[in-house]
Amino acid sequence: IEGGIAQGIGMALMEEYIPGRTENLHDYLIPTIGDVPPIETILLEVPDPEGPFGAKGLGEHVLIPTAPAILNAIRHATGVLVSKIPATPSRIRAAIRDKEARR
Repeated sequence: IEGGIAQGIGMALMEEYIPGRTENLHDYLIPTIGDVPPIETILLEVPDPEGPFGAKGLGEHVLIPTAPAILNAIRHATGVLVSKIPATPSRIRAAIRDKEARR
């Protein structure tokens, strides 16, 4: 669960492959423990009759909504839609400037 959320944070805010510039993990940013807030996980154990021993997968379910939730929070906080991820500070500033220029 925590790993999927960390991946979603990375997708929304950090991870970007740039050919020739991000060929290793020194240059390709991924979230570290300092980038991920504390996460309180609450599990409701409802066995899945189709899964082995009642188990079911969970990784993708937390990854998929995380980046859109972060981008939506940025939109609510700034009033701008960041249309390309990751939503880096420079992209957010550019979107704010574009919005102000259209006024």
